[in-house]
Amino acid sequence: MPDITRFAPSPTGGLHLGHVASALSGWQSASESGGRFMLRIEDIDPGRCRDVFAHDLMHDLRWLGLDWSEPVRWQSRHLADYAAALAGLGARGLVYPCFCTRRDIADEIAASAHAPHHAPDGSVVYPGTCRHLSAARRAALLAAGAPHAMRLDMGRALSVPGASDLTWHERGQGRQRCHPELFGDVVLARKDVMASYHLCVTHDDALQGITLVTRGEDLRPATSLHRLLQHLMGWAEPEYAHHALLCDETGRRLAKRDRAMTIAAMRAAGMSARAVLAAAGYHGPVMG
Repeated sequence: MPDITRFAPSPTGGLHLGHVASALSGWQSASESGGRFMLRIEDIDPGRCRDVFAHDLMHDLRWLGLDWSEPVRWQSRHLADYAAALAGLGARGLVYPCFCTRRDIADEIAASAHAPHHAPDGSVVYPGTCRHLSAARRAALLAAGAPHAMRLDMGRALSVPGASDLTWHERGQGRQRCHPELFGDVVLARKDVMASYHLCVTHDDALQGITLVTRGEDLRPATSLHRLLQHLMGWAEPEYAHHALLCDETGRRLAKRDRAMTIAAMRAAGMSARAVLAAAGYHGPVMG
């Protein structure tokens, strides 16, 4: 069966070897199966994302010999799609507005007699403060224009038939048990942009007909949450393949925040495309 895969970078800096390894994982699966490889620009964060980075990364990918099916999907141009998905969840009472600031959440946790709980991705689990607001108080805050995020009501979501016993299929490993409850009431729409990664990525995978999600091992825990959103929205379930992360000589994963050497810098230093691909762990043929 042909695989339809995607590479979905956030344009917040230059492409590095870790990105290339991830792109190649999806590209190779699609090309070897006679499928399609798609490019998606996850640019919903206006404070960090830049169009110039997006165009630069496309240039780098083409220089390496990768190609993709058009059109490229730019998430920032489709915010209405995510708003509609969120409204659908809201109409079923599965989301609620959260007016808490980060300080409010920290103070609430500090005042609690219990240590903070952490989700599988390392984030602090929200204590549910705004979930308990009365309808009148919630309406008053909304009417006053109070800034707010939208959170998934995990308890209600898990009460939807079939939601509490979900699994996903990991290629080469079989069915894996989902544990979305460990994330608590996650944010599905932020205060600054009414969309979040979890909602956007699952929406777009369904919209674009992605059949195999290839991504780094660091995102494996989020698969539980993504499967829950797919179930709630009636979206198709793709297969997953989480790959190992590239690390530097100290064993730390390559990351933009740590100023990992960019592909543009490697090219400027005289490295060939073939040498860069080899450094990313790839030695097979490349189209283009």
